[in-house]
Amino acid sequence: MNTSKKVRRILGIDPGLANTGFGIIEFDGSRYKMLTYGSISTSPDAPHGERLLTIYNRLNALIVEFAPTEASMETLYFAKNVTSALAVSEARGAVSLCLAQNCIPLSEYSPNQIKKAVSGNTTADKALVQNFVKLLLGLETVPKPDHAADALAGAITHANYRN
Repeated sequence: MNTSKKVRRILGIDPGLANTGFGIIEFDGSRYKMLTYGSISTSPDAPHGERLLTIYNRLNALIVEFAPTEASMETLYFAKNVTSALAVSEARGAVSLCLAQNCIPLSEYSPNQIKKAVSGNTTADKALVQNFVKLLLGLETVPKPDHAADALAGAITHANYRN
């Protein structure tokens, strides 16, 4: 009898034009393993289209290297700064295109779903969520930058919702 667990490789993404956070984890149904995390940064001096292309190309390279089979991203919420929300929307478009071209299904989660899945509390602040990310992944420190920690929280959320 085969008792091996299916290991899922999940890419979490926290999109932004200046910084797109990413985190890739493996989940076997009971344990998380962090594979990599970081941030894709673009220069504000670069042409807009070039910034989106940078996000796409670097994300594509991560997909080639780590071969995730699932992806997660936080749903977009509109804050007071509409200009910022538009830039995030465009980064989300570059990410969504990259995932679609690599046949990786994308699931989206609200901020409250992510807080609840990671910390057990929908009112958890950013620092508490990041500390739970550290604990759940067995890391020595909270992942930095914040965008990467948020991306890892999204990947953990996806593992929990799809388990």
